[in-house]
Amino acid sequence: MSAWSKTPKPFPPTRAGKSWIPAKPSASSAAAPYASREAWRVFGIMSEFVEATDRLAAIRPAVSIFGSARTPPGSEYYALTERIARQLSDAGFSVISGGGPGIMEAANKGAYAGSSPSVGLNIQLPMEQTANPYQDISQTFRHFFARKYMFVRYAAAYVVAPGGFGTLDELLEALTLIQTNKTPRMPLILVGSKFWAGLLDWFRAHLVSEGMISPEDMDLIQVIDEPAEVVAAIFKYYERRGFERLPEEHELLLNL
Repeated sequence: MSAWSKTPKPFPPTRAGKSWIPAKPSASSAAAPYASREAWRVFGIMSEFVEATDRLAAIRPAVSIFGSARTPPGSEYYALTERIARQLSDAGFSVISGGGPGIMEAANKGAYAGSSPSVGLNIQLPMEQTANPYQDISQTFRHFFARKYMFVRYAAAYVVAPGGFGTLDELLEALTLIQTNKTPRMPLILVGSKFWAGLLDWFRAHLVSEGMISPEDMDLIQVIDEPAEVVAAIFKYYERRGFERLPEEHELLLNL
């Protein structure tokens, strides 16, 4: 008899006809203490949202800048990000970064030297993440999803510098939320055109050509390398409507 022909043993039923629903763990179960901790952790998650919302309420308009934690000071991308952040800050935008080293530090450093708030959304990690010293507002999170929500909730635009998996995660989530109309449309600008060229070519060669995304979805992305042009592109997008969120945009973000 093959393994596939054996009759599986069902979980103990919780009610008639529902043998696939596992019974509630007994008090002696090894999983019971963890189940209790998971339930109470909801309050910790809620507190992160409440505290961050209260602290960040006055920072708009803001630009979220993403990029690698491993980019060293003095490198091309570090210097470029610092210049962009300084010009954004002097133009009246709060600058939000992940609060750590690398590109995040460059973003906060540039904004810290400018005239608008430098905001760091720090995350507790076992490696890499230590808070940089260039933050007017510093908020620390234990949960990635609460932190990522704040990047989206307060942004009027995204600037994405070269980075690794975390940066790609932030980029693709921002694209997905805009594409699916879960958040308002806003400028999404990639800086470092040589770095991003291969990925954008792959998007066109596979995602577009194989029907995974629509050709117009590529219009959600801009590639700009000059700091002054980054600032100008954001102002151009909002020049007719202003930075104040429309009522329907508030509703979108309330249901994010």
